[in-house]
Amino acid sequence: MDSENRLGDIEITDPQAMRALAHPVRLAILDRLHRYGPATATRLSPDVGATPSVTSWHLRHLAGFGLVRDAGAGTDRRQRRWEAAGRGFRFQAPEGEEGRSAARALSREMFARYGELPSRWAAEVEPGLDPVWQGAAGLADTRVVVSAEELAAIQDGIERVLAPYVTREPTERPADSRGVRLMRYVLPEAADGEQGEEEQGERQTERQTEEQTEEQAGGIR
Repeated sequence: MDSENRLGDIEITDPQAMRALAHPVRLAILDRLHRYGPATATRLSPDVGATPSVTSWHLRHLAGFGLVRDAGAGTDRRQRRWEAAGRGFRFQAPEGEEGRSAARALSREMFARYGELPSRWAAEVEPGLDPVWQGAAGLADTRVVVSAEELAAIQDGIERVLAPYVTREPTERPADSRGVRLMRYVLPEAADGEQGEEEQGERQTERQTEEQTEEQAGGIR
């Protein structure tokens, strides 16, 4: 696994690693380790929805792909502490059908995990924020028409802005700072004449239904 990028993210390129991470408990484990730092399987267990032994198994599986690692002994030397191997993770669909399928599986699991996060935040967190933080929060829906190279440049520009804040030491943070979740969905639209798998399936179902209706109608005399 490589983490040579501005934000210190693990870059996942192995399709098997993508499939290993495409699991709700493993995503939850990484989420907790990224947010709160090193922890034991016992400490993670209630937050990830698995028993300590099952959580430990998932941690070892993640470690096999370099996504988590041993964090060294804590106050209780009888329990192993784990930490995330990077500040976050990122991935792109590798070449070939296996790679694209693995990336798609991980993407879908991530959408399933984080899809309701904004609405939960609006219901549970936002009402309790002071006006300054309420005003700083928000969301935007911006559509641009760009080439693939231009989109990559946009992504690179965003990371250039974020990097100093992501990588600075805790002692360098202002006294009134707090954690902020910045979620970026980069969703290229289908080009003219292209259809996604879901739309193709819907069109195929519609055609089959129409054919069955026509056959049934033809049988009525």
